[in-house]
Amino acid sequence: MDQRIIDLYDQYTHQPLSRQDFIKKLTLLTGSLTAALAVLPHIEVNGAKAAITDTDNLFIETISYAGVNGTMQGYLARPEKKGKYPAVVIIHENRGLNAHIEDVARRAAKAGFLALAPNILSPLGPLPQNDDELRAKFSTLKPDENLENFKRAFDFLDTRKDCNASYGCLGFCWGGAMANQLAVNLPRLKAAVPFYGRQPAAADVPRIKAALQLHYGGLDQRVNEGIPAYEAALKENKIEYEIFVYEGVNHAFHNDTAPARYNEAAARLAWERSMAFLHKKLGA
Repeated sequence: MDQRIIDLYDQYTHQPLSRQDFIKKLTLLTGSLTAALAVLPHIEVNGAKAAITDTDNLFIETISYAGVNGTMQGYLARPEKKGKYPAVVIIHENRGLNAHIEDVARRAAKAGFLALAPNILSPLGPLPQNDDELRAKFSTLKPDENLENFKRAFDFLDTRKDCNASYGCLGFCWGGAMANQLAVNLPRLKAAVPFYGRQPAAADVPRIKAALQLHYGGLDQRVNEGIPAYEAALKENKIEYEIFVYEGVNHAFHNDTAPARYNEAAARLAWERSMAFLHKKLGA
């Protein structure tokens, strides 16, 4: 697919453009409204396209805990066998908790972790099903409250008998940026794995105690412009990190519900690296 179309969709979902302006620009790129509408199913996120990890040998639970601005809800998955497990908080993109992120939590549980995927939008009450309206909800959130609500996820995990208090996090896009912020602001975090997430300010890097594994799509210019300053600060402060840039792939390459941007080979490799890293840092 024409990279300009994928870049336009990235602009639409992150700046964001209005739906009307997006369709106008897409029409100009494709040559007609008919062609633009034909392209849409190939670039827009579609939960029906997600890989579905089965729940065999898993324990699944819907949980809630007190957030700073209301009740936080989340999806929890772990191996079915009773015991204490290292915990990984899974952090969604800018659409809230959805079927794809729940599937990611099941994948992490299959790998031997207690996986918790909170929904940052849950304190806002009933939510729309439309992606555009869900993204709009994010504009009403406050960054300091978001950070506190994810920090409280670890406090909730502290209360569970199936958690061994060895903590990591794994986030995508908006969630990748949050994973970086948790690395800065949660000293007990042992490992953070941000996928194509905005980087923290260089001045905040000395506060990081966690080991980092960073994943980026080579074509993701918007996010990748922050890599040099971040890497320089990590080196200067002797923070343990790994960085992987997957050449020729886009932002959201791990998301199998985004057909035009998903890259199966890169997604599989990044996931294998992530699980190996988290096992090494958290145990299993």
